[in-house]
Amino acid sequence: MASRLLVPLALAIGTAFLYPGGAARAAEPVAPKVTTPKAHFGFNLGDDYCLANYEQYAAYLAKLAKESDRIKVVDIGRTEERRPQLMAVVTSPANHKLLSRYQTIARDLANADGITSEAAKKLAAEGKAVVWIDGGLHASEVLCAQAVAETVYQMVSGTDPETLRVLDDVIILFVHANPDGHDLVADWYMRDKDPKKRSLGGLPRLYQKYIGHDNNRDFYANTQAETRNMNRVMYREWLPQIVYNHHQTGPPGTVLFCPPFRDPFNYNFDPLVVSGIDAVGAAMMQRFLAEDKPGATTRSGARYSTWFNGGLRTTAYFHNMIGLLTETIGSPTPIRVPFNPALQLPKADLLSPVAPQEWHFRRSVEYSVTANKAVFDYASRHREQLLYNIWLMGKNATERGNRDSWTVTPKMVAAAKGARGADGFQKFFRDPAKRDARGYVVPADQPDFLTATKFVNALIGTGVRVHRATSAFEVAGKKYPAGSYVVKSAQAVRAHVLDMFEPQDHPDDFAYPGAPPTPPYDAAGYTLAFQMGVQFDRLLESFTGPFEELKDEVPPPPAKVLDANGAVGFFLRSSTNDAFRAVNQLLAAGEEVRRLKEPCTVDGAKHPAGMFFVVKKDGTQERLEKIARALGTRFVGSTEAPGKEAGTLKPVRVALVDRYGGSMPSGWTRWLFEQFEFPFTVVYPPDLDRGGLRDKFDVIVIVDGLGGGRGGGSGGGGGGDQPPEPNAVDELALPAEFRGRRGSITTTKTVPELKKFVTAGGTLLTIGSSTSLANQLGLKIESHLIETGTDGKEKPLGRDKFYVPPSVLRAKVDPAHPLAWGMSDEVDVMFANSPTFRFPTGAAASGLTRVSWFAGKSPLRSGWAFGQEYLDGGTAVIDAAVGKGRVVLYGPQVLYRAQPHATFKLVFNAIVRAGQNE
Repeated sequence: MASRLLVPLALAIGTAFLYPGGAARAAEPVAPKVTTPKAHFGFNLGDDYCLANYEQYAAYLAKLAKESDRIKVVDIGRTEERRPQLMAVVTSPANHKLLSRYQTIARDLANADGITSEAAKKLAAEGKAVVWIDGGLHASEVLCAQAVAETVYQMVSGTDPETLRVLDDVIILFVHANPDGHDLVADWYMRDKDPKKRSLGGLPRLYQKYIGHDNNRDFYANTQAETRNMNRVMYREWLPQIVYNHHQTGPPGTVLFCPPFRDPFNYNFDPLVVSGIDAVGAAMMQRFLAEDKPGATTRSGARYSTWFNGGLRTTAYFHNMIGLLTETIGSPTPIRVPFNPALQLPKADLLSPVAPQEWHFRRSVEYSVTANKAVFDYASRHREQLLYNIWLMGKNATERGNRDSWTVTPKMVAAAKGARGADGFQKFFRDPAKRDARGYVVPADQPDFLTATKFVNALIGTGVRVHRATSAFEVAGKKYPAGSYVVKSAQAVRAHVLDMFEPQDHPDDFAYPGAPPTPPYDAAGYTLAFQMGVQFDRLLESFTGPFEELKDEVPPPPAKVLDANGAVGFFLRSSTNDAFRAVNQLLAAGEEVRRLKEPCTVDGAKHPAGMFFVVKKDGTQERLEKIARALGTRFVGSTEAPGKEAGTLKPVRVALVDRYGGSMPSGWTRWLFEQFEFPFTVVYPPDLDRGGLRDKFDVIVIVDGLGGGRGGGSGGGGGGDQPPEPNAVDELALPAEFRGRRGSITTTKTVPELKKFVTAGGTLLTIGSSTSLANQLGLKIESHLIETGTDGKEKPLGRDKFYVPPSVLRAKVDPAHPLAWGMSDEVDVMFANSPTFRFPTGAAASGLTRVSWFAGKSPLRSGWAFGQEYLDGGTAVIDAAVGKGRVVLYGPQVLYRAQPHATFKLVFNAIVRAGQNE
């Protein structure tokens, strides 16, 4: 939905929300009197033991918009829990009168289409700098939303010369990044009437409906409502030059981390982005020092880098924007700055150490306001430069996309080691075969074009220009059908295009020779086209064709029901993920659906194992036609039904395990099951412990991090799940909906019940670290990633020999296995120091089947895989028969952040199999 100004509405508690956009008025010599935070909230923002919630914040913005002509409040869309997500646009009254014009200038300069240098300079002189300030993304980092509210007040009420200058030169977009979580966390903290008893501990669920902390990992995949709202504003509507993403907490012994960031930075984006980050970071530091605010650290002071694309501030880099991050200490309950002797000596990355001391929340708010004002001041003083530079970066990107260009990667540098002279440079850094692509074609005739369309929509949703062929065409000797998608590199956001199609080549990162690998901040490799299994061609020469630009995200190409005359039923291929959604809809509607257990010939046509067959009844064809139009799944009629080769499907009763406080992998899986319409029930360890599981469920899914072992899916340090705090709150003091959730999967109580479930015919799906349950269930599964020590005993490989942070690897697949139906014989998998199994031999292999495995010394496709040769021969996915049931072990992160569509079938097939009659 497009952003819109809100009209006044009544603010109903717990339901909905309001907000007027104040109309521009004539400028006044002083700001009109506006309500102070204390008058509205009943306390100063930052007072000890006090937090304002989102409902109160939204009402405050509404009040300010009525009182001041410096602010307009915009509803940018609904959240996952259906709250309005608000953006406060703050600038001078005169600028508000021309807001549309300034927005157009910012957008046109960022897109850089057909604008000459002289025209860009004129537009930069006319335009206003646009700065994005957000808060509340990680709702348990409670400082950030409070500081945003305080800054809005100060910018709306201030009359000092700096504030007035900033308002004249800058348009500030104050965006609340997580309204749902803000209400949850603030209300949780304030629930106790005794201030001294208030605590953030024991939060009962994730602070974003599905993904919690991972809401800062979704910005290229663009899956969640809040992400989509913000991406639309950032990359399609406003295109700010600076994006400032507030976080908490600072490194122990300091007050905050601020830019510059440590290496490595991603080689795809423009170096002007990095120098811009450094310049604004320097302005922040100068202001902290000038205001006698010690304790700000940079670079080596924390692990934050600019490599990963996918965070709120990091996706901005690939759109030529200066992305900023601060991590500041603070809590409404007073804390102490701990004493660390090593952090008392000034150095380049910590110019002014802070003494150990008691620390109050208001000081953190003040630090955050100082940082905001440093950014505003920089944007004001460098207004024309910021506007011109974003145009320049867009122009340079477009020009590089229109000519031969090369992106230097660590692998190229390593290959050139020892080379000298011009010939060496030409050989290793100007190899014509290694040129950057001029564009990419996503053919319409690939097996899962519906998933390819979702990939293209993720690009469009993040501001990438995509075209579609209106008729068949030919490029470089290859013919492509109408409907194929075309993504050209010659556009301002070329860096983002390359980062989504090309492999990331993360450098080897060691603190010193012989040191263990330094973990990246988050994923080292994440190429979305690889994860989604999208087939595409890289084109190295310029090309044209019958292409139309797609102005917005596109629905799935509608399909048809073919050969319906005389049909007794209809076949549906399982090569598309959306075939499973169609089947789920059909089963929910009471249709009879069968599935081929083996290849067969029916009505003269050959069909592979895994094909679905929908038996025709009254109303079936009409229902299929509706599904085909909506989902794009094609159904083909047959005058003959399959016989014993097919088994009838029934709806499967799925239990998805979660935990008190919320598991992010479980939350992602919950969202994914909803998208594909798998019916499921969320259960908790106490539910498992009560037993009787086979009477209730056919499938139990235990994701990474819940079944024992160490979860490997959260990356190299990008933040983990909301930690369980079982003793933080008395059970009876919990709201009724959260009682009975605390506890964990145990060997003594839970495992015996899981074993009963499986032996009685249930299917247990384990992912990542939860595969460690296999041995507790009696399966003799050993790790492949071992070595023989000097004592002759086997031991796990150490990080000095093997380390693979989240990266994309290539694995072999047995497409004849029921779990791999609809797949090819190779697949890209998301691997995050994942379990890899040694497949047993002889009697130990009884009942076990290898579904997927690694073959070769170099499985890395995108990212960083130190010691990857150790994976050769290791098994990635095992299907085990246990009693009457099944246990499936998925070592890789086959559902990682709902991004690896290429491996979804491994799970979908396992669920459907559990409901198929033999």
